[in-house]
Amino acid sequence: MSQPQNETVTLGGGCFWCLEAVFDDLKGVESVESGYMGGNLKDPTYADVCSGTSGHAEVVQITFDPAVVSLREILEVFFVIHDPTTLNYQGNDYGPQYRSVIFYHSPQQKATAEELIAKLATDGLWNKPIVTEVTAAAKFYIAEREHQEFFERNPYQPYCMMVVQPKVAKFRKKFVDRLKKK
Repeated sequence: MSQPQNETVTLGGGCFWCLEAVFDDLKGVESVESGYMGGNLKDPTYADVCSGTSGHAEVVQITFDPAVVSLREILEVFFVIHDPTTLNYQGNDYGPQYRSVIFYHSPQQKATAEELIAKLATDGLWNKPIVTEVTAAAKFYIAEREHQEFFERNPYQPYCMMVVQPKVAKFRKKFVDRLKKK
């Protein structure tokens, strides 16, 4: 019997530095790459995406081992570390590039995302409706090298200290049993 293949899912939930820092620590995640997806410009740059006019979202493309961590578990983390009720912004980051979005790579991923969103909506965890888009994956454009592993390389940068670190701490506290051993 062969081993299950790794899967890929692409998520946008604000600044990609936050998402990358969290998912890098999740057991079963093989790799996390920051990049852009969902826009209308070929080969966008960070400046293009930050302008809010390219249509792309800042995303992380996550490759994971489904034998260790399920897509549902990844999405549960995703919904804890960002606000899925804010349209086109997270905290002080405004624009469509910061939208909450799940870019699925298979019909099963779409079904899992839609089922979890429906459950979360029914559970009433938020006072506002969930606005997370569930959209078929498009071409992934990897972000510039300086954006990869940004938090790991720049933990004392002010944005990292004020925005990224609290999300990482929240994740580590809530999902301590799912952390990679270091």
